[in-house]
Amino acid sequence: MVLNFGIIGTNWITHSYIECAQATQKWNLAAVYSRKEESANEFASKYTGQKIATYTDLDQFYNDSNLNAIYVASPNILHYEQAKKSLQAGKHVILEKPSCSTSQELDELFKLSKEKGLFLIEAWRHIQEANFKILKSSIPKIGRVLGASITFCQFSSRYDAVLKGEVPNIFNLEMGGGALADMGCYTVAAAVWLFGAPKDAHYYPAIISTGADGGGMLVLQYEGFVVHLHSSKMYTSDAPSEIYGEKATLVVPSITDIEKVALVDPRKKSREEIGTKKEDLNLKEEAEEQVRIILEKDWKAAGELEEHSRAVLKVIEKVRKDNGLLFPMEK
Repeated sequence: MVLNFGIIGTNWITHSYIECAQATQKWNLAAVYSRKEESANEFASKYTGQKIATYTDLDQFYNDSNLNAIYVASPNILHYEQAKKSLQAGKHVILEKPSCSTSQELDELFKLSKEKGLFLIEAWRHIQEANFKILKSSIPKIGRVLGASITFCQFSSRYDAVLKGEVPNIFNLEMGGGALADMGCYTVAAAVWLFGAPKDAHYYPAIISTGADGGGMLVLQYEGFVVHLHSSKMYTSDAPSEIYGEKATLVVPSITDIEKVALVDPRKKSREEIGTKKEDLNLKEEAEEQVRIILEKDWKAAGELEEHSRAVLKVIEKVRKDNGLLFPMEK
């Protein structure tokens, strides 16, 4: 069976998701929504040989009877309302990170999805990567965990716009932006998937001229160890991510698109490469798992992802509020 899906959000991540999803041969792009007809048609035209409906009216888009699911990749602040209407229309939802602005919004969406018998899945690509799974399954090899450091810093060209006095969406709290919501969420998601929900969390942000965070350091407190998370959109870092144990250290060059995994033994002074070849299409593994869950009605796997999404958002929401980084609905 192939699931027909529609998309909201005509940006680069949407093109990437479509390419990877359709490569599974279980997803089929069937509809595109854009506020402008010209943009919708231009976006759809890139997928020749496919019958794709285009919409500029969201209600008509939601009610397209040919759609089984909707991929929501709009600006962060719109996720909740658009996911809600998609579910109300009887569609499964693949929701780009960050899922929602607040835990209350996410709770409402999961409640609605269950009432409708539909799947709501947040699009965390990195936790579905083969090498991320190897990283997680290898933690017992390092003995008692003593700590971890996870880094994800990528310079955004839109930061230059900030320096010119502009307020791009990703650096605008009114649009649900900020580096933690846009970039740091990957590090939080990685830590929660690896170690579970933390006991406590503290964020030390670098506040920029827009009033949002351009980056920062986040410390997660676990029983017996802490995890340091480093994220930024103001600069790029090539620092690896590491998990430290009494017996060995696990090292990956990045926390997404992981090319290799190393097990470093300080006693043997050895470095063993234990990773596998990285998937060329970096969103394909998540798209495969998402469609598998929906087609097989795997509520157990969906429940694990739901618990993960809730825990990640609770951390982000807590530390944002601690630092006065408030979204419109919180003021």
